[in-house]
Amino acid sequence: METASRNKIGLLTKKQLKVLTLRIKGYTQEQIAKALGISRGDVAIIEKRAWKNIKEAEVTLNIFKLLCTASKVFVDEGTHLVDIPKLVLSKADEAGVKVKANFTRIYDEVRFKASGCVKGTKVIKPIVILILRNGDIDVMPKEMFNKYINILEESYGGS
Repeated sequence: METASRNKIGLLTKKQLKVLTLRIKGYTQEQIAKALGISRGDVAIIEKRAWKNIKEAEVTLNIFKLLCTASKVFVDEGTHLVDIPKLVLSKADEAGVKVKANFTRIYDEVRFKASGCVKGTKVIKPIVILILRNGDIDVMPKEMFNKYINILEESYGGS
Protein backbone atom coordinates (compact mmCIF):
# COMPACT_ATOMS: atom_id res chain seq x y z
CA MET A 1 0.00 0.00 0.00
CA GLU A 2 1.36 3.38 -0.94
CA THR A 3 1.31 5.91 1.89
CA ALA A 4 3.25 8.72 0.27
CA SER A 5 2.39 10.75 -2.79
CA ARG A 6 4.07 13.82 -4.17
CA ASN A 7 2.33 16.15 -1.73
CA LYS A 8 1.24 13.82 1.06
CA ILE A 9 2.85 11.52 3.56
CA GLY A 10 0.15 9.30 5.01
CA LEU A 11 -2.77 11.57 5.87
CA LEU A 12 -0.66 14.72 6.21
CA THR A 13 0.51 17.07 3.52
CA LYS A 14 4.23 17.73 3.41
CA LYS A 15 3.55 21.27 4.61
CA GLN A 16 1.49 20.00 7.57
CA LEU A 17 4.28 17.59 8.46
CA LYS A 18 6.86 20.38 8.26
CA VAL A 19 4.77 22.70 10.46
CA LEU A 20 4.18 19.97 13.07
CA THR A 21 7.86 19.02 13.05
CA LEU A 22 8.88 22.60 13.73
CA ARG A 23 6.16 23.12 16.38
CA ILE A 24 7.27 19.98 18.20
CA LYS A 25 10.83 21.31 18.12
CA GLY A 26 9.57 24.42 19.92
CA TYR A 27 9.28 26.93 17.10
CA THR A 28 6.52 29.54 17.33
CA GLN A 29 3.98 29.94 14.55
CA GLU A 30 5.61 33.28 13.75
CA GLN A 31 9.05 31.67 13.36
CA ILE A 32 7.59 28.95 11.15
CA ALA A 33 5.78 31.52 9.02
CA LYS A 34 9.04 33.37 8.40
CA ALA A 35 10.90 30.14 7.60
CA LEU A 36 8.23 28.98 5.14
CA GLY A 37 7.48 32.40 3.68
CA ILE A 38 3.78 32.34 4.62
CA SER A 39 1.59 34.22 7.09
CA ARG A 40 1.26 33.24 10.73
CA GLY A 41 -2.45 32.77 10.11
CA ASP A 42 -1.70 30.25 7.37
CA VAL A 43 0.61 28.37 9.76
CA ALA A 44 -2.21 28.25 12.33
CA ILE A 45 -4.64 26.86 9.75
CA ILE A 46 -2.12 24.27 8.52
CA GLU A 47 -1.37 23.17 12.08
CA LYS A 48 -5.05 22.95 13.01
CA ARG A 49 -5.84 20.82 9.94
CA ALA A 50 -2.86 18.56 10.66
CA TRP A 51 -4.04 17.88 14.21
CA LYS A 52 -7.56 17.24 12.91
CA ASN A 53 -6.19 14.68 10.44
CA ILE A 54 -4.19 13.00 13.20
CA LYS A 55 -7.25 12.82 15.48
CA GLU A 56 -9.35 11.33 12.66
CA ALA A 57 -6.64 8.75 12.00
CA GLU A 58 -6.58 7.85 15.69
CA VAL A 59 -10.35 7.36 15.74
CA THR A 60 -10.16 5.27 12.56
CA LEU A 61 -7.45 3.02 13.98
CA ASN A 62 -9.31 2.52 17.26
CA ILE A 63 -12.52 1.61 15.47
CA PHE A 64 -10.58 -0.79 13.24
CA LYS A 65 -9.13 -2.40 16.38
CA LEU A 66 -12.67 -2.90 17.67
CA LEU A 67 -13.57 -4.64 14.43
CA CYS A 68 -10.54 -6.93 14.84
CA THR A 69 -11.34 -7.80 18.44
CA ALA A 70 -11.70 -11.47 19.33
CA SER A 71 -12.52 -10.77 22.96
CA LYS A 72 -12.66 -7.99 25.53
CA VAL A 73 -11.77 -7.79 29.21
CA PHE A 74 -13.74 -5.24 31.21
CA VAL A 75 -11.75 -4.19 34.26
CA ASP A 76 -13.65 -2.48 37.05
CA GLU A 77 -12.32 0.12 39.42
CA GLY A 78 -10.68 -1.37 42.48
CA THR A 79 -9.04 -4.18 40.50
CA HIS A 80 -5.39 -4.71 41.42
CA LEU A 81 -3.05 -4.43 38.42
CA VAL A 82 -1.34 -7.76 39.10
CA ASP A 83 -4.69 -9.52 38.61
CA ILE A 84 -5.21 -8.14 35.10
CA PRO A 85 -2.71 -10.22 33.08
CA LYS A 86 -4.31 -13.46 34.32
CA LEU A 87 -7.76 -12.14 33.30
CA VAL A 88 -6.46 -11.23 29.84
CA LEU A 89 -4.71 -14.55 29.25
CA SER A 90 -7.75 -16.50 30.46
CA LYS A 91 -10.09 -14.56 28.16
CA ALA A 92 -7.68 -15.03 25.24
CA ASP A 93 -7.60 -18.78 25.87
CA GLU A 94 -11.43 -18.85 25.84
CA ALA A 95 -11.37 -17.04 22.48
CA GLY A 96 -8.67 -19.33 21.07
CA VAL A 97 -6.18 -16.49 20.67
CA LYS A 98 -2.47 -16.77 21.44
CA VAL A 99 -1.64 -13.41 22.99
CA LYS A 100 1.63 -11.78 21.87
CA ALA A 101 2.29 -10.56 25.40
CA ASN A 102 3.52 -11.81 28.73
CA PHE A 103 2.57 -10.73 32.26
CA THR A 104 4.97 -7.76 32.22
CA ARG A 105 3.84 -6.40 28.87
CA ILE A 106 0.15 -6.64 29.78
CA TYR A 107 0.82 -4.96 33.13
CA ASP A 108 2.85 -2.18 31.46
CA GLU A 109 0.28 -1.65 28.68
CA VAL A 110 -2.40 -1.05 31.31
CA ARG A 111 -0.19 1.31 33.34
CA PHE A 112 0.82 3.40 30.32
CA LYS A 113 -2.16 3.30 27.95
CA ALA A 114 -4.73 3.83 30.70
CA SER A 115 -2.57 5.91 33.02
CA GLY A 116 -5.47 8.22 33.87
CA CYS A 117 -7.42 5.17 35.06
CA VAL A 118 -4.71 3.82 37.36
CA LYS A 119 -3.40 5.10 40.66
CA GLY A 120 -0.60 3.19 42.33
CA THR A 121 -1.39 -0.45 41.71
CA LYS A 122 -5.18 -0.16 41.47
CA VAL A 123 -7.61 0.67 38.69
CA ILE A 124 -9.54 3.81 39.69
CA LYS A 125 -11.64 4.16 36.52
CA PRO A 126 -12.97 1.26 34.43
CA ILE A 127 -10.86 0.15 31.48
CA VAL A 128 -11.30 -2.23 28.57
CA ILE A 129 -8.58 -4.48 27.22
CA LEU A 130 -9.08 -5.58 23.63
CA ILE A 131 -7.68 -8.94 22.59
CA LEU A 132 -7.21 -8.72 18.84
CA ARG A 133 -7.52 -11.72 16.54
CA ASN A 134 -3.83 -11.45 15.63
CA GLY A 135 -2.78 -11.76 19.31
CA ASP A 136 -2.09 -8.10 19.98
CA ILE A 137 -3.76 -6.32 22.85
CA ASP A 138 -4.89 -2.75 23.28
CA VAL A 139 -6.03 -0.89 26.36
CA MET A 140 -8.39 2.04 26.62
CA PRO A 141 -10.53 3.76 29.23
CA LYS A 142 -14.05 2.33 29.23
CA GLU A 143 -15.53 5.75 28.39
CA MET A 144 -13.39 5.88 25.22
CA PHE A 145 -14.42 2.30 24.36
CA ASN A 146 -18.09 3.26 24.79
CA LYS A 147 -17.59 6.28 22.52
CA TYR A 148 -16.16 4.10 19.76
CA ILE A 149 -18.87 1.46 20.19
CA ASN A 150 -21.49 4.21 19.80
CA ILE A 151 -19.80 5.42 16.61
CA LEU A 152 -19.83 1.87 15.24
CA GLU A 153 -23.46 1.31 16.15
CA GLU A 154 -24.55 4.63 14.61
CA SER A 155 -22.52 4.10 11.45
CA TYR A 156 -22.72 0.39 10.79
CA GLY A 157 -25.56 -0.94 12.90
CA GLY A 158 -23.48 -3.00 15.30
CA SER A 159 -20.13 -4.05 16.71
